[in-house]
Amino acid sequence: MGGMPLNDMPWWRWRSNVRSALHMISDPVFQMEVWRTGREGYGDVTDAVYRLVEDTWLDNWSAEKYVGTIFRDAQEAALVDVAVLRVLKILHQVGADAPAVAYLDHSAWPEAVHAAREAHVRLASADGEDPDVPPRSLEVLAIYNRTA
Repeated sequence: MGGMPLNDMPWWRWRSNVRSALHMISDPVFQMEVWRTGREGYGDVTDAVYRLVEDTWLDNWSAEKYVGTIFRDAQEAALVDVAVLRVLKILHQVGADAPAVAYLDHSAWPEAVHAAREAHVRLASADGEDPDVPPRSLEVLAIYNRTA
């Protein structure tokens, strides 16, 4: 891994969970191959949304609150905020227990994907990682979160 290692940050586990969620939400190929087919090991859309907001409470306040902890700068935070707002808007319309297709076929989903992509690319690049690799499985994410 080039660039700044994740674990130079006290809240890097939260960051890696947020990054994982944004990565999945930003990747239409992944969504077609994994979420639409219900492939095991990656969770569903709702799991990704939960990972985005569970520790951070980003459904209650701005990512700006975490500049210097989870996020490196105001631009990262601003991009994450846009992605979170777009995703949550869809969540509130389809309901928390909706199947993946309810999200993926929602008229506003492409905008959410685009916003997540912008945030994902910025965060991955800042961490010295290639934004275009496929999303990690939740098992790999858990191992990574334990050992990094």
